[in-house]
Amino acid sequence: MGRSRGGLSTKIHVAVDALGNPLRCFLSAGQLSDVTHAQALIEGFKADAVLGDKAYDANALLEYLAQHNIQAVIPPKANRVEQREYDRHVYEDRNLVERFFGRLKQFRRIATRYEKLARNFFGMISLTCAYIWLA
Repeated sequence: MGRSRGGLSTKIHVAVDALGNPLRCFLSAGQLSDVTHAQALIEGFKADAVLGDKAYDANALLEYLAQHNIQAVIPPKANRVEQREYDRHVYEDRNLVERFFGRLKQFRRIATRYEKLARNFFGMISLTCAYIWLA
């Protein structure tokens, strides 16, 4: 668990496939940026495009995606000097990630974080992801 202004928190980083099923999961402290685990989430997957929100708009990630011939469907941050273009129609499919988190939070044990240890919490997330795959 990470300490932030709001107290102790944890972030769940998930890569999902085109059907919204989880492929890879990571936990991090709540005060860390989302983009810190982005490269680790997509390594080893053969993908045509990576969809992410504005939190993933970082030069290092964009360069990594360009080197691997993966289309970055990530809207630029408002403070970028040079605004990039992105495919808005493909970006609409990012709701699969949001819907996955909605399904994940239907499990009260995950939504309220009963476990105090990260390994126990991650175990429950893994179990829930397996259940979502089977459902």
